[in-house]
Amino acid sequence: MRFIHNILPITDWLPKYKRAYLSGDIFAGITVGIMLIPQGMAYALIAGLPPVYGLYASIVPQLIYAIFGTSRQLSVGPVAMDSLIVAAGVSVIATAGTDAYIALAILLAFLTGVFQVLLGAMRLGFITNLLSKPVISGFTSAAALVIAFNQLHHLLGVDLGDSDKPLVILFSFFEQVQLVHWMTLSIGLGSVLLIFTLKKVSVRIPGALFSVIIGTLLVSVYGLNEFGVSIVRSIPDGLPDFKMPEWSFDQLVDLFPLAITLSLISYMEAFSIAKALESQKRDHKVRPNQELIALGASNLVGSLFQGFSVTGGFSRSAVNKSSGANTPLASIISAALIGVTLIFLTPLFYFLPNAVLAAVIMVGVAGLIDMSYAKQLWHDSKVEFALLAGTFLITLNFNLVVGIIGGIVFSILILLYKTAYPHIARLGRVPGHHEFRNVKRFKNLEVWPHVLIIRLDAPLTFINIQYFKEYVEGHIYDPDGKVETIILDAGPISYLDASASSGLRELLESLREKQIEFVICDLIGPVRDMLHKTGLGEILNKENVFFDLNEAVKYAVTHEQGDFKDFALQANDDM
Repeated sequence: MRFIHNILPITDWLPKYKRAYLSGDIFAGITVGIMLIPQGMAYALIAGLPPVYGLYASIVPQLIYAIFGTSRQLSVGPVAMDSLIVAAGVSVIATAGTDAYIALAILLAFLTGVFQVLLGAMRLGFITNLLSKPVISGFTSAAALVIAFNQLHHLLGVDLGDSDKPLVILFSFFEQVQLVHWMTLSIGLGSVLLIFTLKKVSVRIPGALFSVIIGTLLVSVYGLNEFGVSIVRSIPDGLPDFKMPEWSFDQLVDLFPLAITLSLISYMEAFSIAKALESQKRDHKVRPNQELIALGASNLVGSLFQGFSVTGGFSRSAVNKSSGANTPLASIISAALIGVTLIFLTPLFYFLPNAVLAAVIMVGVAGLIDMSYAKQLWHDSKVEFALLAGTFLITLNFNLVVGIIGGIVFSILILLYKTAYPHIARLGRVPGHHEFRNVKRFKNLEVWPHVLIIRLDAPLTFINIQYFKEYVEGHIYDPDGKVETIILDAGPISYLDASASSGLRELLESLREKQIEFVICDLIGPVRDMLHKTGLGEILNKENVFFDLNEAVKYAVTHEQGDFKDFALQANDDM
């Protein structure tokens, strides 16, 4: 039964459902459903799709996540950043708004779902750790600007051309500033002001919906569309049909890198939100690999009902929680409300101004720009600030896929650099104690001119063995005399690979020729195992391997054996 609960979390929470949960779930479901109607349509526009596809993507994915998801309050549906990635990738292959474009966007959701389900089944949820916080922050901030600039033509009522480069759009605006449609701009800015004001009053108030209602009434009553205000016009009514995505091999090849990118980014978004909600509620446990499967199933099955890529939305999830959601039943109610809207209420959106949807988008993405984190990194770590800034500039000047891949590559390069040149400390003993500290950080430590005590604060691998050898060979001759014994405190060394073992063998042979003794101490189990496998244990022998650093120093100074000699090399556990 536990296995069924793991793969179908609904079988765990639904039988335990309490009547006391119902009022909170109903209120939260209605609130989020009302909020998702204008958001879904707005994010469909970002993705280059007709508004109705945002509503399609808001029904089935919510139902599927309620079955497979482990978070009780996560609200799954279209979000701004993923929609922009869809637009940036698919627009290269097809023209936005065409049937071919729509088919590719749906196929992309299908592929994203497949990848996420496979990653979850293979328990590879940790792979999103490649997306460090500076990379995510730089990427999302740039994406927010790209999204906002892409909505300027709706807000201004001016054709600013087709580009995803903010500077290009800005130059186009300055060239056509005299063509701005002031009535459209007034509606857009009024909507922005209304949404921000209502959000400050309470996050539960659906400001986006109020702006949609007021904007639609203004256009309908006063016929503002006849004066040049652009409107949504007809939205197809009825629920989406079941339809297998159309595809060809060439299309799969074209969409493959985009689907991988979306898989990682959308999972990262959803999981980080789910974990934040978990920490506040503490009545459930979010499981990363199951979340991958749940999100993947939401995208996969959603694509069969004409939905595009979805993930967890931060603002909707926060409203879901604050409105009293106790279980995923709230999402089921939200999906039902959108279904009712599609069946009966789509004619009401005929006069909805595009400027209002642009306002909804701009307010939604404003929170993606995190200046405080950038300032914090500038103070705490210039390297990580450079990583954030580099990701931001690449994303802004090229495209979203290149930006996120570039950020990941830079992260890996920084990690490799730090691994290749790890921290190595020369140690001395605290007088009157058995504790050892870095001689560069502490004064009045006890040192011995003929004994070099070092600590390597990293795994010893192929990438840093040469640096370690050069460090040792560069410190053989001390200003106070030649070093006779080198002691390596191996406590921080969590891993030793075959290449590093070979390099250590070369170092030991070189030191032996120079008549310098090499002593090692505080080995953990896996490193001792590697010494045995590679034969290094025989070269070192018992006399040169010690249980702790104090015993090793005692031996180097007096050449007296301690009480832990047999344990030091022969024990084979996971210390």
